[in-house]
Amino acid sequence: MPLVRSIHHVSLIVADTARALDFYHGVLGLERDPERPDLSFPGAWLWVDDQQIHLLELPNPDPVAGRPEHGGRDRHLAMRVSGLDEVTARLEAAGLPYTVSRSGRRALFCRDPDGNALELIETG
Repeated sequence: MPLVRSIHHVSLIVADTARALDFYHGVLGLERDPERPDLSFPGAWLWVDDQQIHLLELPNPDPVAGRPEHGGRDRHLAMRVSGLDEVTARLEAAGLPYTVSRSGRRALFCRDPDGNALELIETG
């Protein structure tokens, strides 16, 4: 049995929690976890099946400028989606750019409002 069994959550630095929630909840449809404790900084926890994304509204120690346009050439969070066409329509309706995966599979890369790269992969 492997010692490490799954990913519990991924944390992403954001400059403005409300703006990030417009993207993660409003565009991608992720549900907010109301159980986030009162921490010493703003943020939000979002459900992705039984894992989470933790949005941390903290100063970003990493440069945002100069990242490659295609998120597949940057560190990124990859998530499975049930319908890539719906994701594409939502991104386009929100005026958000994306690039198609160069792997040949049905996937795309986009960035959140803070430059964090996401890969969205269609699965059955």
